[in-house]
Amino acid sequence: MITPYLIFNGEATEAITFYANAFQSNDTSIMTFGEAPENPEHLIPMDAKNRVMHGYVSVAGEKIMFSDTFSDAPASIGNNITLAIISNDKEFMRQAFTNLSKEGDILMDLQETFLSPLYGSIRDKYDIEWQFSYE
Repeated sequence: MITPYLIFNGEATEAITFYANAFQSNDTSIMTFGEAPENPEHLIPMDAKNRVMHGYVSVAGEKIMFSDTFSDAPASIGNNITLAIISNDKEFMRQAFTNLSKEGDILMDLQETFLSPLYGSIRDKYDIEWQFSYE
C-alpha cells in the first residue's frame, strides 16, 4: 500500500480537522511529538511538543497521513508530501529501500522504532521522499 503523507508547519491538527470534516470522516488520529517516548539522542524542542508527529484521516477506506515539521526545518512546496510504503513484507521493504536509496540519501536507516518494528526513510535521486513502515 502506498499512502500520501502531508507535511505541515504546525497546522497539521487544523488540517486533520478540515479534511475529516470535508470527507465526513470520524476515523482520525493525532499523536504529538510530546507524546512520544523521550530519546536523549533526539531531544524534542519545546516549541514542537504540541505539534503532530503522526496523524491520519481515513477517506474512502484509505488513510491520508499527516505530520508537522520542527520550526527550524519548515515544510515548503516540494517537501510537504512524502509517500509512505506500508507493508507486512520485510524483505520487499528492505529491497525497495536499497533500490530507491541508490543515488539518493538515506534520511533514517531501516530500524525498529516505537512506531514500527521496521521503519526508515529516504530521499531518492529525484528528490522524492519515501517512508517505509512495517505493519
